[in-house]
Amino acid sequence: MTFNPYVPRPIDLPAAVPLAAHADLSVLDEAKIFAAPEDPARWPAWRDRLTRWRTEARARLGYDGGHYAEIAGDCFTVCLVWLWDETLYDAERGVFTVEGFLDRAERDFGGFDGVVLWHAYPVIGLDDRNQFDFYRQVAELPELVRAFQARGVRVFVDYNPWDVGTRRAQRSDADEVAALAGWLGVDGVFLDTLKEGAGELRKTLDAVRPGMVLEGESRVPLARIADHAMSWAQWFADSPVPGVLRAKWFERRHMLHHTRRWHRDHLDELHSAWLNGVGVLVWESVFGVWVGWNERDRALLRAMRRVQRGHAAWLRAEDWTPLADHVVGTEVYASRWLHDDTPLWTVVNRGGAYDGPWLVTEDRPGHRWYELTTGAELTATPAGPGRVAVGGALPAGGIAAVLATVEELTLPRHAPAGGDPNFPARAAVRRAAPVVRRDDVPDGMRAVDGGRRELLVRYRQRETGLYGEAPYVDEWKPLPPRLHQPVTLRRAVEVGRLAIAEREVTVAEYAEFVRVTGYRPLRPERWPWADGGLPGPADGPATHVELADARAYAAWAGLRLPTEDEWQVAAESGLLRRVEPLVWNLTESEHTDGRTRFVILKGGAAYRADGSDWYLDGGPQPPEASVKLLTLGAGLTRSESIGFRCAVDL
Repeated sequence: MTFNPYVPRPIDLPAAVPLAAHADLSVLDEAKIFAAPEDPARWPAWRDRLTRWRTEARARLGYDGGHYAEIAGDCFTVCLVWLWDETLYDAERGVFTVEGFLDRAERDFGGFDGVVLWHAYPVIGLDDRNQFDFYRQVAELPELVRAFQARGVRVFVDYNPWDVGTRRAQRSDADEVAALAGWLGVDGVFLDTLKEGAGELRKTLDAVRPGMVLEGESRVPLARIADHAMSWAQWFADSPVPGVLRAKWFERRHMLHHTRRWHRDHLDELHSAWLNGVGVLVWESVFGVWVGWNERDRALLRAMRRVQRGHAAWLRAEDWTPLADHVVGTEVYASRWLHDDTPLWTVVNRGGAYDGPWLVTEDRPGHRWYELTTGAELTATPAGPGRVAVGGALPAGGIAAVLATVEELTLPRHAPAGGDPNFPARAAVRRAAPVVRRDDVPDGMRAVDGGRRELLVRYRQRETGLYGEAPYVDEWKPLPPRLHQPVTLRRAVEVGRLAIAEREVTVAEYAEFVRVTGYRPLRPERWPWADGGLPGPADGPATHVELADARAYAAWAGLRLPTEDEWQVAAESGLLRRVEPLVWNLTESEHTDGRTRFVILKGGAAYRADGSDWYLDGGPQPPEASVKLLTLGAGLTRSESIGFRCAVDL
């Protein structure tokens, strides 16, 4: 270990701003956050240097901001959602449930302005399908996009530039992305692992439809703010006194989305977003791992959204004063935004529970003062010649929004944002295997003695983990050797006496099942068995089956699938043969945490995607190797790399 994963890397840290009068400020061009001095007496000079840097940087680049005129509206809160999240896709009915998903989002987070339909990683690499195939094979995806947009939610697809080891298309990735965006009618593209998608990708998207957004991951290069209207502010560490986001300061219309994907407390991200007038990325199921938001953070976001919806023009105003009107000695900080000569302060309390002034500012005779997150009217009290203090009670970590206006407002009232700050744990539960009993060992099967076993399981440390556990908790960016390395797990298991098939179910056997029963799956995509279709030689493994298809065969045969433990015990006892070509074996080890379904695969496959560690494992695997496969909808889990064998209780 050469780094501490629980502290920000140097690249994540805020940049100190040179305060010398003639300092070269170009050193700030690629900062994530401009750190603020701790001494309030230095804040005027700090703000002056930020203003000078912005002017000089814009001049150096010849910046005109023309691209932003093509971008409609604001997009503060974006949800990165697994396309097959159980709140978005009903696996039992085989349909998407957009209305229910958005109703839930409105209740929990105050709604989303956009969604990223994350679709393939960490499954990609299972077979030779490339990232675009995993979108194209969902026939109703354009209707899904339109359903989101009909509710005013923008839709983004993701692009994985590291996918170079699966099927290659005849055209470039840029052309593939543009064709996909055109087919789906999406609003933009999230760039996975890319800070920018300049050049060819920008050009191909513009040819499809001007105004599509490119959102780079992490720190968007200064020169690319011109054509990347959003950026994915992942792992941005702030200074003790809240700093300023470089991209937002440079272009007030640039939208960043704060996120620390493995953190269980999002208070720092919310505070920075609130003071900088930007958004957050809600990401609760990270590649199949539950990293849910606690109730306090959800409540804070709901409160922020009430203001963002009604006062977005302030949060992109040119007249922005960070660390404005501060009350010295407190941990309450504010940004002041001026729009149409009306000031609005976004306020955060970075300390404990507080009751006192939040800001001291110039008196505005004839104005009334309102707190917009609660709808309460505030009282301004004299604080010296021409000055007033405004404030009240503010919970630990709380936020507020103060508006001074000559108008008398009647605002809906809300309780101050708060709630349980503890992590809302969610267990991944294994579905119980059915009991199917025989008196004797069927032909082609081998008996396995029951009893208690201690199994050594090997797997690769991926972001998706192996079961329901989060592989990284409150860590900053996971890096090797804590990412992709082989690890082991010891599991004490109880196995009943059973018989297990020596080999996988063959093509001939599965075809006979289809002929006799007339079986048809709920979603027939990628199921080649209808009308006598065969996906391979008669004695080869039956493939292109998902769990429901395999279970249907087993039930017809008076059998069931083996669990992962039964499979491993039998394989380590030398009882299993492998049919060629080698395919992963489904097991009766399906899990769900209510958001993500997954199944454990055993045995390895002949196919292996090379060229990136982000791919699913492939190639032959020893009996102790296990792989977590997130199950997809619309028949996409069916693969030429997946087959199954049967078992029965004795």
